[in-house]
Amino acid sequence: MPTLKEIKGRIASVRNTLKITSAMKLVSSAKLRKAQKAIENMRPYEEQLQAILASLQDSTSTKMADFVRVGEEPCAIVAIASNSSLCGGFNAAVVAKVREVRREGDVVYAVGRKMADAMRRDGFPIPEDLNALVEHPAFAPAAELVESLSKLWEEGKVARVLLVYNHFVSTARQVPVVEVLLPFEGEGIPDQVGNDAPPVMPGPDRASADFIVEPSREEMLKLLLPKTRKLKLYAALLDSMAAEHAARTVAMQMATDNGENLLQELTLQYNKGRQQKITNEILDLAGGQAAE
Repeated sequence: MPTLKEIKGRIASVRNTLKITSAMKLVSSAKLRKAQKAIENMRPYEEQLQAILASLQDSTSTKMADFVRVGEEPCAIVAIASNSSLCGGFNAAVVAKVREVRREGDVVYAVGRKMADAMRRDGFPIPEDLNALVEHPAFAPAAELVESLSKLWEEGKVARVLLVYNHFVSTARQVPVVEVLLPFEGEGIPDQVGNDAPPVMPGPDRASADFIVEPSREEMLKLLLPKTRKLKLYAALLDSMAAEHAARTVAMQMATDNGENLLQELTLQYNKGRQQKITNEILDLAGGQAAE
């Protein structure tokens, strides 16, 4: 049975923890609104651009379809997680997704400290430190990474480049997805890879889209495809950031609720113990007087 002093100490500790979780929830909520606005502004442009590019492909090109990886060809995997914890199952879900699709011989480009730590524990080497991409997502460093990955693919060192991250669906739901970053759908590989979520590419009907292209479709594709790849990675970084803040907001809300429930239980326990102590003191006084 804990003493009143111990219970009082636990109450003070829980109150201090509640201050931290409440503050983190407020900060994450503010960051979520900003990140959600950024990805909502970016996604329609990125999806429409992909739809236009797909419509420029020859009608015999590979169409959008679910794709399950087969064979042992080496791939480069860009895996996006977070640099910090306290965000529920956000990191665990995307790490599990990476483990599901990777094969021996793959190269994992871990974006985020939690992903890098998990891949090192699994024995997968990390080519470079990309944690800054998660802390402050920006187009320029994302474009540099895509250029280096494009070079690996063009040289035949990897068969394809996969993109794994948490897709922001809502504040309460973040879905880990896998997409093909390289090559583009029209270059012979479907754009989506066996995801739990439906493809996010509403756009116009690509088969019926009728564009007047100058100087030629080939020149247009040659110009726009590299830009599309860079934009796709940047959009994934923004999407993952929004999902992270959403997961942390929910996690801190749950921690705050649990802390408040624990505080009520401890306060009730403290009051009962204090009341019992006062009752025992009164009985001792009454017993002493009766003995006299």
